[in-house]
Amino acid sequence: MEYLGIDLSCAVGSLRHGKFPDKDCLLPLISKLLGYAIVAASTTVKLPQILKILKHRSVRGLSMVSFELEVVGYTIALAYCLHKALPFSAYGELVFLLVQALILVAIIYYYSQSVGVKTWIRALLYCALAPTVLAGQIDPLLFEALYASQHAIFLFAKIPQIWANFSNKSTGELSFLTCLMNSAGSMVRVFTSIQEKAPGSVLLGSVIGIGTNLTILSQIIMYQKQPHAGKEKKTK
Repeated sequence: MEYLGIDLSCAVGSLRHGKFPDKDCLLPLISKLLGYAIVAASTTVKLPQILKILKHRSVRGLSMVSFELEVVGYTIALAYCLHKALPFSAYGELVFLLVQALILVAIIYYYSQSVGVKTWIRALLYCALAPTVLAGQIDPLLFEALYASQHAIFLFAKIPQIWANFSNKSTGELSFLTCLMNSAGSMVRVFTSIQEKAPGSVLLGSVIGIGTNLTILSQIIMYQKQPHAGKEKKTK
């Protein structure tokens, strides 16, 4: 009895005999269900951030570089998971997160007062290289090195935003709900990565996500009573 790659026979068999499924039967089932729950939730995780920007017509306090690096990180992570042929429940959220991250960057470009030549060069380079990376048409050793670097990319994607929040004593137009869902998703993904026996590098990425997302979440809570406390600097 299997649905969407989830084997229910063990759990159903135990329940039919009036027994509660044992740990070896229950944990993989919970992992699969949580994995698909993350994928489902990821379809809207960045929507609150997008709507907040559109509502206020402002990208006040948002680090452009942070959101650009996030797009690069999602692209590399998705390409690696596709290349390793991991089950969709182990990485499916990356598809939706990448699409939403691209939309978010486009909106940030639109509402920024000025977008310099360097920004457009970065955007064109991404558009030129992303299809090749996603197709896995690069040297295997280079691919492994690229994936190893994506953890640093995700880390450095958050640092400019964390620093901007600290400097401004404000989180500007950052969405609390989006940051909360990002933090929860990273926590759950640690559990599912262990259960799915994903590579250690995949697990490391989730751990980094927990640390950085919780830091930004704490800043939103800390600075929410003083949203205009500092003079905010625009990062390009």
